[in-house]
Amino acid sequence: MKKDKNIIKSQMSPIGASLIALLWLFVALMFFSGLVSCTKETIYPSPCNGDCETSYEIIYKNQLISPNNSGFYEIEWDDLNYFQVSGYLTPLNDDYVLNGIPLVEARFDSDYWIVMDSLTFQTPMYSYLGWFNSNTLNDPVSIGNFEITLNDMFSLYPPLNVAGYQIPRYFDTDHPAAHTILGTYSKYNYQPTQNIFLDNEMVGDTINIFIETQFNTDFGETEIVEDQIKVVII
Repeated sequence: MKKDKNIIKSQMSPIGASLIALLWLFVALMFFSGLVSCTKETIYPSPCNGDCETSYEIIYKNQLISPNNSGFYEIEWDDLNYFQVSGYLTPLNDDYVLNGIPLVEARFDSDYWIVMDSLTFQTPMYSYLGWFNSNTLNDPVSIGNFEITLNDMFSLYPPLNVAGYQIPRYFDTDHPAAHTILGTYSKYNYQPTQNIFLDNEMVGDTINIFIETQFNTDFGETEIVEDQIKVVII
């Protein structure tokens, strides 16, 4: 009879070991699931204490230009070869201000490009042993102007965007940072300002200016506000 009991014990031992292993596995799973459920989730505050807003205006010759009834800004060209786009931004939450510097940026772009085909200029010419305006022979009198024309400028200089940037000759549009090159930036201030190129040949044209303002350029919540301004040169 004792012999039979030993046989039964030897047959039950593998089953008991399996049950114990399953029990320990269950305990381990419960322990690790408890650790995962207790992980603290980082909650970032919103960039602004409320809505992030922008307000941009056009300035020419230190004069504020008001939009017309259609919402266009009309600039009468008067020899000054640029106008300004100046903005006012909603202040950031204190969590996104480092040492008094707000983590904001405004990117300016436009649909107006300048392509240089040729460049012509004049330079005064002087005769050897020619006339002078004084006895000291320091002020020579010009005998006329010589005109110089540089052709095929497009192959030397890439197109210029009036927002103040050029596309490199071998620009890689597939590069992850390609979009950062297309525009000019005003960073870390609540009054971003950008000068826009202007000349007399643009009279009668309309310039579309695109502005992308990012509130918080670091880790945490980010909000982007897009603006478009239409400027007519008269």
